Amino acid sequence: MTDYKKVFIDTAPFIYFIEKDENNPQYYDKVKKFFYDCYNNDVELVSSAITIEEYLVFPYKICAQEYVELFEKLIMTLAVEIVVIDERIAQKAAYIRAEYQGFKAMDALQLAAAVAAGCDLFLTNDKQLRRFDKMKCITVDELGRQLR
Repeated sequence: MTDYKKVFIDTAPFIYFIEKDENNPQYYDKVKKFFYDCYNNDVELVSSAITIEEYLVFPYKICAQEYVELFEKLIMTLAVEIVVIDERIAQKAAYIRAEYQGFKAMDALQLAAAVAAGCDLFLTNDKQLRRFDKMKCITVDELGRQLR
């Protein structure tokens, strides 16, 4: 599948997989295959408390407990390591925002968490984050093309 051993998963891939985003149905299949390949090839998956916060807003807003439960089950099934955002990560995020103009605070925290966890790939759907040069960052749209 890939030479990557530890992958940070940003929020969007979880949304595409769990909610089968009707506006972007092509992403569901790509993320499903990616998760399947990671699971079967012992690739470690990592995310952060930021992902939990970002993902749960929509299910809580529409009172969709099933999405909350699916998210929790996916995290457990894939054994996703959840990075806690601490002072060290916050400082790294500030450095990232100072270096990469235009990065939002939450994105910088996600990237800092990925660096702290020792990830070698960051999966997002935010094209701007591909500018980050401390690790490979790809979008869901690029899955399949960029992992060879």
